[in-house]
Amino acid sequence: MAASSVIPSLLLFLFVAAVAAASSNPNGYMHLRFYNHERILGSGPSATVVYAVQRRDSNSGAGFGNVIVYDNLMRSGVETDSPIVGRNQGMGVGSSLAENSGLTNFQLVFTAGKYSGSSLALQGLFPVAPLGTVFERAITGGTGKFRLAKGYLLTTEVRATNTTLTGQLDAYITFR
Repeated sequence: MAASSVIPSLLLFLFVAAVAAASSNPNGYMHLRFYNHERILGSGPSATVVYAVQRRDSNSGAGFGNVIVYDNLMRSGVETDSPIVGRNQGMGVGSSLAENSGLTNFQLVFTAGKYSGSSLALQGLFPVAPLGTVFERAITGGTGKFRLAKGYLLTTEVRATNTTLTGQLDAYITFR
């Protein structure tokens, strides 16, 4: 076989191998789904969302200048007895004069399963919107198995009671 015919075959083999390696790389792209279980603001001593600063009365916490902090459970399912996979810990600031949204900055801290000990860092707007509204926030980094993560999180509030709010979180993650 002549060297001139080996080179194209070798290049084709290397290309196919590189494509196969990239598509099988578990750190190239991933989609995770879990559920945020919140005990809403004002639901008593078991609330997982509280005011740090309350400048204006607001049922949603989005009053301009208000600051809330939260430490919500993340579960694998929408039901309250679904296994706990971690916590959603962060803060929100009422940043709209119209009081229809707030800026959030938070960590999804994984405490169980194959991502235990890892976290995702996120930020973005949280709109005051009807149940079922989908909104997006940026994944700005991570730790552990999510080191160098980038991407976005789609949140849909799927269930609400007088004291609880459950949101479906879909994380779309890429790695540098």
